[in-house]
Amino acid sequence: MAKERSFSDKIFLFIKGLAMGAANKVPGVSGGIVALVTGFYEELIYSLQKINTKAFKLLINRRFKSFFQYTNAQFLVLVFAGSIFSYFSISQVLDFFLERYELYVWSAFFGMIIGSVYYVGKQLDDWDTKNVIGVIIGTLVGVSISFLNPAKENDNLLFVFFCGIIGVSGMTLPGLSGSFILILLGNYVLLLVDSVNMLYRSIIDIFNGDLAFLKDQIRIRYLKIITSFTVGSAFGLVFTSQLLAYVLKRWHQLVIAVIIGFISGSLGIVWPWKRSIYKVENGVVQLDSKGERIIENYQRFIP
Repeated sequence: MAKERSFSDKIFLFIKGLAMGAANKVPGVSGGIVALVTGFYEELIYSLQKINTKAFKLLINRRFKSFFQYTNAQFLVLVFAGSIFSYFSISQVLDFFLERYELYVWSAFFGMIIGSVYYVGKQLDDWDTKNVIGVIIGTLVGVSISFLNPAKENDNLLFVFFCGIIGVSGMTLPGLSGSFILILLGNYVLLLVDSVNMLYRSIIDIFNGDLAFLKDQIRIRYLKIITSFTVGSAFGLVFTSQLLAYVLKRWHQLVIAVIIGFISGSLGIVWPWKRSIYKVENGVVQLDSKGERIIENYQRFIP
């Protein structure tokens, strides 16, 4: 059943969505951490879990009010509206600061994640052997991901669909960065830069009444890619939320322990002192559709 929310609650929820969306775009930072620390993570998971066969039956039978209440749609719309709006606004400001004050931005994220480890740690009631093992396993997984080598770019639509499923993990699993995973899969620039830019241009063209892009095979290819990625992300959100809701109900403390490990392990990815390793082919640094160098990984060092 959907909660009754005041106007100010709705505004704050939208702002939380903004923060989650901005965090999701930054490689190494997880939007799920924002959801967890700001107190709406479990509601997000349980609301997404409600997108099931019962919800579709309500929709098909045109019981829209029941569908709206059953899925907690108001909550989901506010959060995802904030996240989407953030991608084209707040995250652009974040990109500006990352380009000019990279060390300070990464340091801020590093400090925020340390603080979130402390905050989430207080939710763990019992540091027994099982939960300690959960923390260790989560940490090892998080650290291991930061040392993986990235794959080559692959625009196969089935693989792009898979990237959507995996990449959305940053929203549902605090500590796992969907953006960084997309870098490792080789498709960060393809999916979150080039395809998004093509979608943005297409939307502008539509508003201007210019449909000439429909004959542009390159543009159409990118639109197919972003569509496949979006469908994969939606499928991944629903699937992972079903799984997480199940384990949260049965092993809540153990799940929190593993999440603490994931968040701790992600500190290696957001380590402030690092040099960007750019993608090079045949001795030439590769550029994205905005003319910017493509980051392939990071080389970390101690100051």
